[in-house]
Amino acid sequence: MTIEALLHYAANALMAVTDEPSLDAAILLAKVLHKPRSYLHAWPEKAVATEEVDRFMRLLANRAAGEPLAYILGKKSFWSVDLLVNSDTLIPRPETELLVETVLKRLGHLKTISLADLGTGSGAIALSLARERPLWKIHAVDLSEKALLIAEKNRARLALDRVTFHKGSWCHALGDNLFHVIVSNPPYIAEGEWPLYAEGLAFEPKAALVSGADGLTAIREIIQTAYTKLHRGGYLFLEHGYQQGEAVRDLFAKTGTYQGVITLRDLSGHERVTFAQLV
Repeated sequence: MTIEALLHYAANALMAVTDEPSLDAAILLAKVLHKPRSYLHAWPEKAVATEEVDRFMRLLANRAAGEPLAYILGKKSFWSVDLLVNSDTLIPRPETELLVETVLKRLGHLKTISLADLGTGSGAIALSLARERPLWKIHAVDLSEKALLIAEKNRARLALDRVTFHKGSWCHALGDNLFHVIVSNPPYIAEGEWPLYAEGLAFEPKAALVSGADGLTAIREIIQTAYTKLHRGGYLFLEHGYQQGEAVRDLFAKTGTYQGVITLRDLSGHERVTFAQLV
């Protein structure tokens, strides 16, 4: 089969699972051929070897079954870094870049601070911030040992050895350390809402997505314990669901230990990041 024929066939096969079937098809074929996508457009009539067609068809079947492109490729771009990912980690999403952007806008002028990333997964937030601010002392936590293995591989690939990883649950994994900033993209889908998301997120770790009956179990715990790990005047930044902004602001207010609560909207206009300063 030719490149053009394979791309046409694959695009039709992927129409039910992606809004960009032609792009996904091209990305998969470029991976199999070890060529840039521009090569596919330059040589549409070029015949593809049988073994490469077979490999492409296997990847295509995985994508048609709903497996995310990032897992098939084994990598995902986030902020200014390319990250290894697999089914043990969430796929970093554009919405979470708002969290990184907000921390940098608020505190990026500070040369030396200590920061903790709770629920680091692939290390996306911690490693992105470490790349942007080489003098910051950054610690990152995850309960999943398998996720931490991926995060450690990303740390090595990016030569960001000063980022320290800890296995454990939220603030409890930080020991006696105090931080100027704590940041987290915790799970925030309500258990009862999981069926609405399950099909689209079936390949991603449920434990990193679902958080109790109201979706706020992890956020509640972080807000209620983070103040014990923050320096006076330190900041807590949280990503949350688009409908959870008011609830998160209420949780901050109820502790009586935070001030200046602010919620920011993502590019879709949804409330997505809320942060506050320790009194």
